[in-house]
Amino acid sequence: MVRIVPLILLLVMVLQGAEKLFVVEREDGALAVIENRQLTNEITGLHNLNHGVVKFIDQDGYLITRDGYLIKFDPIRERKLKEVRASKSAIGFTLDRDFVAVANYADKTVEIYDRDLNHLQTIETGSRNVGIKVYKRCGKSYVVGDRVVRPCDTYLVFALMDRDQIWVMKKELLRCIGQNGRPKFTFVKVHVVDEAGQMPFDAMLDGNLYIVGFFNSPFIGVLDLDRRTYHRLPLKLEKRQAVLKVPHFGFWSVMEDRFFVPAVGDNKVFVFDRNFHLIKAIEVAGQPVFTALSPDRRYLAVTFSGKEFPIVEIVDVSTLKPIKRLDFGGRVLHVRWSQEEPLLYISNNGHSKVIALERDSWQERFEVGVPKPSGIFIFQERR
Repeated sequence: MVRIVPLILLLVMVLQGAEKLFVVEREDGALAVIENRQLTNEITGLHNLNHGVVKFIDQDGYLITRDGYLIKFDPIRERKLKEVRASKSAIGFTLDRDFVAVANYADKTVEIYDRDLNHLQTIETGSRNVGIKVYKRCGKSYVVGDRVVRPCDTYLVFALMDRDQIWVMKKELLRCIGQNGRPKFTFVKVHVVDEAGQMPFDAMLDGNLYIVGFFNSPFIGVLDLDRRTYHRLPLKLEKRQAVLKVPHFGFWSVMEDRFFVPAVGDNKVFVFDRNFHLIKAIEVAGQPVFTALSPDRRYLAVTFSGKEFPIVEIVDVSTLKPIKRLDFGGRVLHVRWSQEEPLLYISNNGHSKVIALERDSWQERFEVGVPKPSGIFIFQERR
């Protein structure tokens, strides 16, 4: 009976599993849908997806395109619902309960929309904008009638690539009410970090810490959003090379006791503890682009640019040493860990397929043909 229980649990997980992959088709302006290990659908007519990014909130999906279209889609029925053009060029956005914020390149603004993509506000920045995040600072809970209330302030944080700044904007409620009967709000600038570093390119949010990377400065910046203090963490960049593809930070590179930062122009992944002390600079196969932590926090998968495009390197988090180097040929543009199975998904753009590797053995479990895939995004449907 002891042996049967895991099999029963696995069978239940497979039967009830709701993991659905939306994969960006980079050349075709479409999202491929992978479910139950098969290509089941495509959502087409999605404009320029050379840098398409997908995010989910509740049961809604949102996509930002390289040519600045913000698209809302239904990830359950797998269809486009609405689109607006936020800019001629955009690569980043963030979501909250009642708004979507887009960080633009071409128009040098941050645009605010409601969840149905009705425009609410334009924030003029005079810069290309990157690393946009939502931060909530919550007070103590209290009881009102039979409800527990916890008041929270909402902030937008983003970096200005051309002005070397970080802006913190606070969401302020207005007295007037919108046409839909919901409270209206606006974002007001409450803090600016000047001379943060030369040419910020991406950021991640960890609790109250906004951690930003720079193209032309040998450090990362850390802004404490509660204390409004800012300090720089130096990076030891020994073999600075031409940057072929911009590294990406991400929430998946953060653990309880450490976080991982891909180097810019060097073959390293930096590991810091929670007090911002450098633990180690891991020597990796090439210039890192993505660092993706497995759900069990045992492995870090690293992708690369340049001649190491075909390679994915696996780092053992306990030893902070690379333990496996996998060469897929073509170009690997993205990786994503499954949330339901011990699998690592590989987006092989060069060979037009998505590959699933079994964790620990690193053997191929299955593959799905997808035309020129790049980003892999997982939707967990509530059932």
